[in-house]
Amino acid sequence: MSAARLRITGVVQGVGFRPFVYSLARSHALTGWVNNTSEGVFAVVEGDPDAIATFAREVRELAPVQAVVETVDVTPVEPEGFADFTIRESEAADGAMTLVSPDIATCPACLAELRDPGDRRHRYPFVNCTNCGPRFTIIEDVPYDRPKTTMRGFPMCHACAAEYADPANRRFHAQPNACPVCGPRLYLNVKGRAPSGWEWDWAKDRVPRPHHDAAAEHGRTDDILQAARFMLEGGDILAIKGLGGFHLACDATNEVAVARLRERKRRWGKPFAVMFPDLAAAREHCVIDEAEAALLEGSVRPIVLARRLDTASDAHEAALVAGGTSQRASAGVFVGEADGHSEDSARRGAGGGEAAPMSALALSVAPGLAELGVMLPYTPLHHVLLADLGRPLVMTSGNLSDEPIAMDNAEALARLAALADGFLLHDRGIYARYDDSVVRVVAGETEMVRRSRGYAPFPLRLPAPAGLQVFAAGPEQKNTFCLTRGAYAFVSQHVGDMENAETLEQYESTLALYQRMFRIEPELVAYDLHPEYLSTKFALSLGLPTEGVQHHHAHVVAVAAEHGVREPVVGLAFDGTGYGTDGTIWGGEVLISTWRDFERFAHLKAVPMPGGAAAVRRPARMALGLLSGLDRGLLDHPGLINLHSGLATDELTTILAMADQGINSPLTSSMGRLFDAVAAITGVRSDALYEGQPAIELEAAADPGETGAYHFDVSSSSPVVIDPLPVVSALLDDLAAGVSVPVVSARFHNGVAAMAVEIARGAAKASGARHVVVSGGVMMNRLLLAGILRGVEAAGLTPLLPRALPINDGGISFGQAVVALARRDAV
Repeated sequence: MSAARLRITGVVQGVGFRPFVYSLARSHALTGWVNNTSEGVFAVVEGDPDAIATFAREVRELAPVQAVVETVDVTPVEPEGFADFTIRESEAADGAMTLVSPDIATCPACLAELRDPGDRRHRYPFVNCTNCGPRFTIIEDVPYDRPKTTMRGFPMCHACAAEYADPANRRFHAQPNACPVCGPRLYLNVKGRAPSGWEWDWAKDRVPRPHHDAAAEHGRTDDILQAARFMLEGGDILAIKGLGGFHLACDATNEVAVARLRERKRRWGKPFAVMFPDLAAAREHCVIDEAEAALLEGSVRPIVLARRLDTASDAHEAALVAGGTSQRASAGVFVGEADGHSEDSARRGAGGGEAAPMSALALSVAPGLAELGVMLPYTPLHHVLLADLGRPLVMTSGNLSDEPIAMDNAEALARLAALADGFLLHDRGIYARYDDSVVRVVAGETEMVRRSRGYAPFPLRLPAPAGLQVFAAGPEQKNTFCLTRGAYAFVSQHVGDMENAETLEQYESTLALYQRMFRIEPELVAYDLHPEYLSTKFALSLGLPTEGVQHHHAHVVAVAAEHGVREPVVGLAFDGTGYGTDGTIWGGEVLISTWRDFERFAHLKAVPMPGGAAAVRRPARMALGLLSGLDRGLLDHPGLINLHSGLATDELTTILAMADQGINSPLTSSMGRLFDAVAAITGVRSDALYEGQPAIELEAAADPGETGAYHFDVSSSSPVVIDPLPVVSALLDDLAAGVSVPVVSARFHNGVAAMAVEIARGAAKASGARHVVVSGGVMMNRLLLAGILRGVEAAGLTPLLPRALPINDGGISFGQAVVALARRDAV
C-alpha cells in the first residue's frame, strides 16, 4: 500500500475535473479523495504503487477536453486507510489562486437531448453539463461551486440532484445543472402589448426560485419561443439575453428590419455579425475553409470573419432600392390574435410584400465589404430559436453604439427600450459582462480580432514568473486591461472604447472582479502616455508606483513577449493613433525594440490633421491635410476631381487655413490616416461612419491581380523619414489618366507593403535583429499583411504575429505589463 498527494493546476475547475479524477481513481482501484480549492484541485490516493503512478500520468494525459492541465505535483504521504474514493467539500485559502474556465458552447450530448422529444430537457433553453455551458460569466468567486455562482438561487429538483450525485453521469458535480422543473426559465416582454403572463417583473423575481410542473413549463417555453419566432419573422427587433449580456436580433434577410436596427442603434455602416442555423447555411453565403469551420463548430464558437459569396441578385437589389427602407414591417406576436395577424402574414416583409429570399442577406448587413462576420448557435436558446426560424439572424451587441452591452434584465428593459420591440429574457443572472469574440484565419492560423467570450479569462504565460504584480491599464480604443501574477498575465475580455462614464464603470467593475477572482493586489501600474485617455487618468489616480509606456512600443513588446523573444526585434507598428514621446500623434512606426526600451528607427512624414478627431470622422479633411503637408501644388491636380466634388462650400479654404496656421491641427505620422486620405482621394470614402471604414473599403476595392506598386521616398536621416509624396503624386496621375480605382488601390497597398519590408530590412541590418514584429490596427488589412509577410520572409527574416491576442489595440495592455516588469527587472 502506497499513498500520494497530488496538486493539479491550470484550468481545472468548471470543466468536470473532479468527476474525472473520481472515475479515474476508481478505475485503478484507488481510494482517497479529491476537492477544489482556491489553489487548484487536490487529491490524495492510496493503493498499489504502480496504479498510483499510472493514475498520476493519466490525470494529465486523459484530462477532460476543456481542461488545461499545467502542473501535476505528486508528493508521497503516509496511507490513512481510506475505505473508498470521495469528492470532498471545496476549500478556500486566503490569497490562493486558481484558473477559471471560460464559457463553453453547447456540447453534442446536450444538443442531442435538446432535440430529443423523449428527453426531459427537450427544447429546454438552459441544458448544460460538465462539458458545456456558462462558466466565468456566472462565477462570483472561487473555488467553483454552485453557491458561488448565479445558479445559487435555483435549488435542484430530485432528478437533477440525482444526476449531480451520480459518478456515472456526465452531470456529476455540474454546477449549473438544471431542467424545466428547477432551472432558469424564459420570459417575453413585448412593447405595446397587453400582458400575457410571460413577462419578467423585477418586483416578482423571487429567490430561491420555485419548482415548476414539467409539462406546463414545456408548454410555456414553447409558446414563448413561438411568439419570439413570429416577431422575428415579421421584422421586429428582439433583445435576447445570452451568456455574457444581450444581443439585438433581427431577420438578416429583411432589409427593412436591418435598416431599422441600424437607425435605432445608431450604427451607421458598420457591419453586423450574422448567426446562421448551421454550417451548411453559412456556406450558402461565405467561403468557409476547414480551419474556419472548426472554429465555427468548436467549443468556443466565436464570430469568424469569412469571405463572402455574391448571392444578392441584381433584381433583388433593384427591388430593395425601389421599395426604399422607410416602410415598417409588421407582424403579429401571437397566432390568431384579434388584429388578424397570422403565421402566414408574420412571414411577410415590409408593406405586406415578400421578405427577401432565404438565399439573400439584406444588403445593409455588411455594405460594401468582402467579408462577413459569421457565427453559429452556441447556447441551447440559440439552437432552438435558429432551428425554429430556419433563417439567419443579425446578432449584434445589445447596446446603443459606444455603450457597454446590457447585462441584467432591468438594465436591458431600461437601456434598450428605444431599440427593441420585445425582450426575450431569462432569470439566470450574469456576473461578468462579455461580448462575442471575433477571429479570422490568416495563412491557416487563427488570429484574434476581439478576445472575449470563450477565450478570456484564460491567461497568457509570461516568459518567466514575474517578481511583481502589475496592473496595465490599456489604451483608449478596444480597451483591455492586464493583471499579472507569477507566470500568468490575465488580459481581460474586450471592454470597448473608453470614451464615456458607462464604459469606465464597466472597466472598474471588471477589474475588481479579476482582482478578487485571481487574488491580485497590484504593486505597479503601467499606462499609456496619452494624458487624456480615461484609462491613463484612472491608472494615475490609484496612488501606486507607475510606468508610462509608449503606445507602439507596447504593441511591439506584446507580440515579442507572446513568442518569448527577448532579443531586439524590428517592430512594424502601423495604426491610427498613438501618443508619441514628442507629443505628436504617431502611427506609421518602425521601431527597434527590446522589452525595456525602443529606438524610433523610421516613421511616416508627419502632416497636419485638421480638426484632430474630426479628420478621423471625415477622411476628406485628412486628405487636404496630407496634401497641404506634402505639396500645396498638388491641390490643383486634375486627379483630385473625386475629392473636390465631395467638399462643402468653403471647406477647402477653411481646412487649409487651419492646417497652415496650426489651428486644432496636430501633426500625425499615422499610417491609418494615410489610408483614410487615399480613400478620400480615390472617392472610395469621404466620411467615415465607423472607425476603420475608409481603409476597409479601400482594401475591398483593390484588384488582387494587380502587381504594380507606388514608391515612397526615404530620407538618410535618423530617424528615417518615409515620405509619401511620390506615392500621392503617382496615384493622382493614374486617376487623372483614367486608371481604375481597384488598380490604384492595389498599387497603393503593394507600395506600402514594399516600403515596410525595405525599411524593416534596413532596421534589421542596423540592429542585428532577426525577427520582425507586425502589429497595429492597420495590419488587419489582409492584402497589406500578406504582402509584408511575403517580403519579410523573402528577406530571410522571421515575422512575428500575435496569436493569443488581437493585432489591434486589444493586445496593448499585455505589452504595457511586460515593459513595466522589464524596467523593474521583474521578468
